[in-house]
Amino acid sequence: MKNTLWLLLLVSLSFCTEKATPPAPVLPIPNEHQIAWQELEYYGFIHFNMNTFSDREWGFGDEKPEMFNPSELDTRQWARVASEAGMKGLIITAKHHDGFVIWPSAYTEHSVKNSPWKDGQGDLIKELAEACKEYGLKFGIYYSPWDRNHPDYGKPEYITYMRNQLKELLTNYGDIFEVWFDGANGGDGWYGGANETRTVDKFSYYGWDETIDLVRELQPGAMLFSDAGPDVRWVGNEHGFAYETTWSNLMRDSVYAGMPEFSEKWATGQENGTHWVPAEADVSIRPGWYYHKYEDHKVRTLPQLLEIYYNSIGRNASMLINFPVDTRGLIHENDVEAIMKLAEKVKEDFAVNLASQAVGTASEDRGNGYEVENVLDEDYETYWTIADDSKDAEITLEFGKEITFNRLLLQEYTPLGQRVKAFVLDKEVNGNWEKIAEGTTIGYKRILRFPDVTASTIRVRFTDGKDIPVISEIGVYNAPKLLLPPKSKRTQNGELTLTSPDDGLLIYYTTDGSEPSAESQKYESPLDLQQATTLTVVSLDPISGGKSESKRIDLDVAKSKWNVAVKQAVKAIDEDNATYFSSEKNEMTVDLGETLSLKGFTYMPMQARYPSGFITNYIFEASIDGKSWKSVAAGEFSNIANNPIQQFVRFEEVKARYIRLKASKTADGNVATFAEVGILTK
Repeated sequence: MKNTLWLLLLVSLSFCTEKATPPAPVLPIPNEHQIAWQELEYYGFIHFNMNTFSDREWGFGDEKPEMFNPSELDTRQWARVASEAGMKGLIITAKHHDGFVIWPSAYTEHSVKNSPWKDGQGDLIKELAEACKEYGLKFGIYYSPWDRNHPDYGKPEYITYMRNQLKELLTNYGDIFEVWFDGANGGDGWYGGANETRTVDKFSYYGWDETIDLVRELQPGAMLFSDAGPDVRWVGNEHGFAYETTWSNLMRDSVYAGMPEFSEKWATGQENGTHWVPAEADVSIRPGWYYHKYEDHKVRTLPQLLEIYYNSIGRNASMLINFPVDTRGLIHENDVEAIMKLAEKVKEDFAVNLASQAVGTASEDRGNGYEVENVLDEDYETYWTIADDSKDAEITLEFGKEITFNRLLLQEYTPLGQRVKAFVLDKEVNGNWEKIAEGTTIGYKRILRFPDVTASTIRVRFTDGKDIPVISEIGVYNAPKLLLPPKSKRTQNGELTLTSPDDGLLIYYTTDGSEPSAESQKYESPLDLQQATTLTVVSLDPISGGKSESKRIDLDVAKSKWNVAVKQAVKAIDEDNATYFSSEKNEMTVDLGETLSLKGFTYMPMQARYPSGFITNYIFEASIDGKSWKSVAAGEFSNIANNPIQQFVRFEEVKARYIRLKASKTADGNVATFAEVGILTK
C-alpha cells in the first residue's frame, strides 16, 4: 500500500512539473544553419587580389597576372587579428569583377599560378583556410558572378566556367560557412580583348536555382548570400547600418541579385515576408573596399565603428567588417589599431549585465518552463512567453536600489519566428511610470542606447506584435561614456569652425601631424585657412582629463576665389555636401581664380535621400585660359552607386586656372549631379 501511495505521489509531481505546451511558431522561421549563423554575429571580410596592386576598386579585366606580387603575405596575421578582435570567421574575395583568381584554378590562366608570388606555386585560398582553422575561425568565400576578363561572359559557356570554379572552391578547402555572391553584374570590360559593354539578364542568366543546388550539394552547411539570399540578404547599403525596423522575413520570390530597386524596397525585410532571410550589414574599415595608400589616415574612428556595431548587431543584423589588406599582404597597422579599439570598447560596454542583479516579475507567464526568470539566465534556449489568449505582456525588473544605465538589450527566441512590432521601456518614479525609450522590431538582438537613466524599477512593455512575444534575454548595461572628437565645418571662404560634441569640453589642435594635448594650440575662434593644411584635433575634458580619439582634417586650397558661369553650379563649390548641382550638359566648369599646380581632383556624389545622377565614368580637363583644354584624367568611379563617398583621382602635376569635370556616363542614365567638386594640390 505504501509503495502504491509513493508511486501515485511521483505521478502527481510529474504532472505538476511537466513543461507547458510551447507557443506555435510564427512563420517563417530559420533553419538550423541560419540559427547557427546568426549566433556568430560578427565576422570579417578580406578584400585582397588584383585590385590591391592596380590601386582600383573595380578592375577592368585587362590587368596582367604579373602585377600580383605581395612581399610579406601572411594569412596567419589576418586570422590572428580577426580572432583577437572577437570575430568568428573570415570571408575572402576569391574572384572579384576583374576575373583574377587567387587560387590555381584549372579553368583560367588569369590566376596566381601565372604570378611571381611563390613562383606561381601559391594558393591563397588554401593558406587562409588553414590559418582560419588554426585560429578557430570559420572560413567563407566571396565569388563575383561578373567577370570583366573572361571572353565568354554573357554566353552560356561562362556559366559552365563559373560552376567549375565553384566546384574547385567548395571541394578543395574544407568546410565553408558562407558563399557570398556580389550583386554587381554586367557592364563594360576587357572580355578577353573585346573591350566592350556586355549586359545580361540578372534574373535568369546565371541559372541561380541550379547554382544554388550545386552549393547545397557540395557544402550543405554553407549560408548563401546575395540580395535575394536565399539564406542571408544584403542590408542594402555599404555603411554597415541596418534599420530602425529590420525584419528577418523577406518576400524572397520578389527579389533577385543585382535588382536596382532592392535597397529602397526590400532591404529592410517585410513583416509579411514569406521566407526567413536575415540581413548582413557589410562595411569597410576604410572608405574603399581595397587598399589605397592615400586612405591610410582615413580608417574609421572608434566612434564611427561603434555606431556601426550598434546599428548592425544592435538592429537584428550580423556585422561584416572588411579589411583592405595592403600590398605587403598584411592588414595595415592603422586598421589593426582601429579594430582592437572597437573590440575593447564593446567588451567595456557590456562588461556587467545589471539585469542579473534584479528580481523579475511579469504580467503573466505561460506556465512551467516559460517563467520570467528565463530572460535573466543568459541562456538563449530558454525564454519567457504568455498564454495564447493574453493581451497584456510586460516584464518588470526591480533592482532594490537605484542604478544608472544607458543600454537595453533584448532578444527574441527566433526559432519560433520574429514577432514583436513595438516595445517601450519605462522607469518608475514616485509610483508613476515614465517612458525612457521605445523601439519597433527586435529579432535575434536589439540594443537601444539612451542618455544615462537612474532608477530602481524598470519595465519593458511589448505593445504590438504579430503574435504573443517570446523573449529569450533582457540585458541592462551602463556603458562608459565615449568622448567624441570635435566636429568641423569649412566655408567657401576658407573659415574653419570646430565645435565640441558635448558642453564643457575643450578643443586642441596641431598642424604638424603630432598628437594634440592640453599643451597644444587651444581652439577659441574660427580659423582662416586659405592654403592646403592638415589639422589634428581632439576634445579634452578639463575635469577628468579624459581625451577623445584624435581626428585628422585634410584641407586643400580654399574655394574663396572660385567662380562658376552657371548660377546653380555654386552649390557644387559651397563646401556643403547637402547641396548639389544638376547639370543638363553633364559637366561642371570652375574658374579657380588663379593658376595652381594640380595633382588631382575630388568628386562628392549627391548625398540626398533619393539620389540620382552619380557619375560612373568621367573625363577631367584643365586649362590655363579657359579656351584651350587638355584632358588630364579619364576613368571610372567604381561602385559609387553602392558606396557614394568622396572620390579621389590623382594624376601627374599640371598647371591650370580652369577645370572641367565631365560625366561620360551616370549610374542611372539621368543628368549628372555634383554635390561638391574639389582639387588636390599636395
